[in-house]
Amino acid sequence: MTASIPQTPPRVLVVGSINMDLVVRSERLPASGETLIGRSLSEIPGGKGANQAVGAARLGADVSLIGRLGDDGFGNALRTTLDVEGIRLEGVLHTSDCCSGVAMIGVEDSGQNCITVVQGANGRLTPDDVQTQAKEFARADVLLLQLEIPIETVLTAIKLARTNDVLTILDPAPAMLNCQPEMLHVDVVCPNETEATLLTGIDITTTESAHWAAEKLQQMGARRVTITLGDRGAVFRDASGSSGHVEPFSVTAIDTTAAGDAFAAAIGLRLSEGASLQEAARFACAAGAIAASRKGAQPGMPSRADVNGLMTGL
Repeated sequence: MTASIPQTPPRVLVVGSINMDLVVRSERLPASGETLIGRSLSEIPGGKGANQAVGAARLGADVSLIGRLGDDGFGNALRTTLDVEGIRLEGVLHTSDCCSGVAMIGVEDSGQNCITVVQGANGRLTPDDVQTQAKEFARADVLLLQLEIPIETVLTAIKLARTNDVLTILDPAPAMLNCQPEMLHVDVVCPNETEATLLTGIDITTTESAHWAAEKLQQMGARRVTITLGDRGAVFRDASGSSGHVEPFSVTAIDTTAAGDAFAAAIGLRLSEGASLQEAARFACAAGAIAASRKGAQPGMPSRADVNGLMTGL
């Protein structure tokens, strides 16, 4: 079953990072201490917050973004890219004497990647910055969050969202060994298997162990949980404790950099439209699969027609 487009677009608010991704492609990723010759270098707009904003916009949402950019050339280019996507940028603040966020990404031919992030202006997004954008929370249906900005800023956004009865979605990436417990007190937490392992201490090697981790994340405060498992699909656990598995969509992985961002944007969008967690997770798996089959973070984000086409086999 495809997801029809609602007459009134969901209002999605993203609080998060904006980066320029410097992507190096090579046959394989280097081992520790090894030097490889790369095949190409590309500058591609990214950052988990901006990726989710673009992902939600392409799926049909009315999107606002709260974040920070530096006073470098990357900042100007990134703002222009987001503006072209139709994203509201009143909450994207200028940061003097600071570089914009940068991610160094190595991508091998299999599509797997490794990423080093320099926070830059993202590290200066403060709780006060979020508070000054309170009007955005008052108009939002769903809030998308990640962890490439200060944790205290994430917690402030969660509190503001609760005050305004906004659905909260946390993608807990980059993964953290020790997280503040209140960080997981959201409507949906959607880690990948690596992040879920770090959060719960459960080594996820099977679908069954992913279900155990989902149950523990719920015990830790999340109302609902999805855990993405790459080419094994995803597992979910709803507020009642019912759980299930979403089968993967068959695609050829080219670049998995932003598959999780596409997943988070899609699941937030569909839940805000009234879909069940199972329906939303299947839609999100399709969005993530398409993103993984394309090069680049934001360039790889699918449209709603793309996702519906994969779900129906068209």
